[in-house]
Amino acid sequence: MMTEALNELGTQIAAKRPECVLSWDVSHGELNVDVAPANIAALVDFLKADATCKFSTLVDITAVDYPERTKRFDVVYHFLSMYQNQRIRLRVSVREDEMVPSIVDLHPSANWFEREVFDMFGILFTGHPDLRRILTDYGFRGHPLRKDFPTTGYTEVRYDEAQKRVVYEPVSLVQEYRQFDFMSPWEGAEYILPGDEKEGAK
Repeated sequence: MMTEALNELGTQIAAKRPECVLSWDVSHGELNVDVAPANIAALVDFLKADATCKFSTLVDITAVDYPERTKRFDVVYHFLSMYQNQRIRLRVSVREDEMVPSIVDLHPSANWFEREVFDMFGILFTGHPDLRRILTDYGFRGHPLRKDFPTTGYTEVRYDEAQKRVVYEPVSLVQEYRQFDFMSPWEGAEYILPGDEKEGAK
């Protein structure tokens, strides 16, 4: 029943705003709509105002990094319609050097969400009133949720008792960074665990 309603909603949105909707589908009980970056604000405005949609609650904005793609990032918006009891996910695919229009004027709560996406992924939002880091230091180097960001980071922070202040230093590992092998001992291991010999006796 829910899938049928979402399919109907997807068809209506695509018919009413064909210039905004690149494609859409319903998967895992949610409606997903792919949108061109230039049209994201127009579609968000329509979804908020249209009587059959009323997606007035912005739940989250995040991003996903696909380094192998030309359009490296998907900026993902989640909206809720408490009037229709439905959810929608909008996806905008952008290149690394491409900017996304801000939706702060339509949803003031987007302010911090867009700042977080900028901080973690380095995606720029045009028209944002105060686009600066929100989770990391202002002098932080890099964007931690990019797939090419090193797991150790570039600098480490500690409080220096002698200087009575926080100091920043290049990362220096006390031991070589280890790669852990999480392969199951039951799949291709060269050693035998106690009890494994019983398997061959069957």
